Amino acid sequence: MAVRYFQEECTYRLPEKRRISAWLKACAENEGCRLGDVSYIFCSSEHHRAINRQYLGHDYFTDVITFDYSEFFEGRSVRGIVSGDIFIDCQTVALNAEQFGASALDEMHRVIVHGLLHLCGYKDKTPEDERQMHAREDFYLARLRG
Repeated sequence: MAVRYFQEECTYRLPEKRRISAWLKACAENEGCRLGDVSYIFCSSEHHRAINRQYLGHDYFTDVITFDYSEFFEGRSVRGIVSGDIFIDCQTVALNAEQFGASALDEMHRVIVHGLLHLCGYKDKTPEDERQMHAREDFYLARLRG
């Protein structure tokens, strides 16, 4: 069971991978989950949009796409183990950072934990779900900053 990091059609390298992996493990545990195999794939906007079109039927840019491979029963992960692939569009994350007045790294951390929160069962389709997701992101980002 591990967090792994890959690149597809981009050169982005996440700083402090061991520290981020430990943080993600702590986030999952705080949500009552355990990390299974979680892969973060950093990719170009074009690659990310192609995934969005092919697998989700959406023809637009977005910052993160999460594919959840956890086994669920009655809305909770079986045995509390979460697993999945989290694709991150590095270019869109950088543009969002500028738009929101955040550093590129802070925005990347937000998107990274956002993907994990999806694996832990959080949704973001309704305004209330979005507020709850954003609150959890802020909570875990504060913990990362120490």
